[in-house]
Amino acid sequence: MTAPIFSTMGCRLNAYETEAMKDLARQAGLDNAVIVNTCAVTAEAVRKARQDIRKLRRDHPKARLIVTGCAAQTEPDTFANMPEVDAVIGNTEKMQPATWQGLSADFIGETEALQVDDIMSVKQTAGHLIDGFGTRSRAYVQVQNGCDHRCTFCIIPYGRGNSRSVPAGVVVDQIKRLVDKGYNEVVLTGVDLTSWGADLPSQPKLGDLVMRILKLVPDLPRLRISSIDSIEVDENLMQAIATQPRLMPHLHLSLQHGDDLILKRMKRRHLRDDAIRFTQEARSLRPDITFGADIIAGFPTETEAHFQNALKLVTECDLTWLHVFPYSKRQGTPAAKIPAQVDGPTIKSRAARLRAAGDLQVQKHLAAQVGRNHHILMESPHMGRTEQFTEVEFAAPQTEGRLLSARIIGQNGTRLTA
Repeated sequence: MTAPIFSTMGCRLNAYETEAMKDLARQAGLDNAVIVNTCAVTAEAVRKARQDIRKLRRDHPKARLIVTGCAAQTEPDTFANMPEVDAVIGNTEKMQPATWQGLSADFIGETEALQVDDIMSVKQTAGHLIDGFGTRSRAYVQVQNGCDHRCTFCIIPYGRGNSRSVPAGVVVDQIKRLVDKGYNEVVLTGVDLTSWGADLPSQPKLGDLVMRILKLVPDLPRLRISSIDSIEVDENLMQAIATQPRLMPHLHLSLQHGDDLILKRMKRRHLRDDAIRFTQEARSLRPDITFGADIIAGFPTETEAHFQNALKLVTECDLTWLHVFPYSKRQGTPAAKIPAQVDGPTIKSRAARLRAAGDLQVQKHLAAQVGRNHHILMESPHMGRTEQFTEVEFAAPQTEGRLLSARIIGQNGTRLTA
């Protein structure tokens, strides 16, 4: 028996689901198969998926090749029509044991070859949770999936469906198991994390979940939350930022732009002043907090003046970790129909200028840490991360998974040294 080969593209949630699929495939006895978990966030991601599929077929000519993930959900026929592909399964189907039991048969019939249902009809999160994913020190827990918002540039709701939340009790129980297994940090993940709870009885907020975890899992040293929409942050989450040292002082913000007109055309629910106000308030509550952010360069109709507002937001919000996305037209989204598309070289240039601004912010952050003490979670013998998610390099080997206190003695480009 040959264990299945998995190829994963895109976000942390996709990587989490690949780990779950490995369990499901193993339980079903699937062998001699290649599974490609695709991403649909940009047109380039779909092109890359097709390219990787062709290469994987060349490398594994006798294996069954199965395609899943967001691109398979949004463009099933694109992949079903590829001669290299034996089966296409949707984002809901990939998390169901019955799907993998069917795929483990010796022959994939027409029924099994294309299994992609209407993702918008899904009302629950997948029940398959995994006890440990990431490094041996940090685990990721999916607490939410899908998105109810319809930003004009984004295809993801059509790949993930509407927002669904994992009940708090299920989340707490899983985190307790992870702590019992020795994990020192847990990261809460989702597609639209701050919408957690809206579909649950009594409609709790993300801050309620965070407070509940910290109260009911007192042995958890560090809790981290991934990307959030700052306009949706609730009072309890702000209270947790202010009063709970076990909640890590690092937030990644879904900002997307810094110009009000572009934000409106993106159908975002915040304006630039909302972003600035939030970062100032959070920093007043937790002075050591750092921010990352997603920013898109070259959205349709973006002028140089609009772009300058996005560029200035980097320093006005004092952002440290930037994820810069050159705008990519996605068929099926409203933004793709806007006549005034920005040309490719301009998009590329603006993305580079944003990244350069981000690099300066990183250097400023690193310089400010020299001489300070930090609690560092070791991810490998020579590298760990601070509370703010900054990488720290050690000359002498340390124990992977250990949480230690160390003085920062310098920096070497993109990392601190201790």
